[in-house]
Amino acid sequence: MKRNHFSDEQIIGILKEHEAGTPVSELCRKHGVSDASIYKWKAKFGDMDVSEAKRLLADAMLDNAALKDLLGKKW
Repeated sequence: MKRNHFSDEQIIGILKEHEAGTPVSELCRKHGVSDASIYKWKAKFGDMDVSEAKRLLADAMLDNAALKDLLGKKW
């Protein structure tokens, strides 16, 4: 089975469709994902919008870069 990779923006768009009243079963068929994926995304992203998700990603990337820099200086 082919594994789809969705961007945060796409995931949030799918969740917005669900909030607008589209049933999970229809979203699964439309986007080719399992219902477990939809519920996992819902737990992860909750009521976030795209800008919040981008901010969280940027924060995580900065933290990661700082840790790599720290590790590089240690060795």
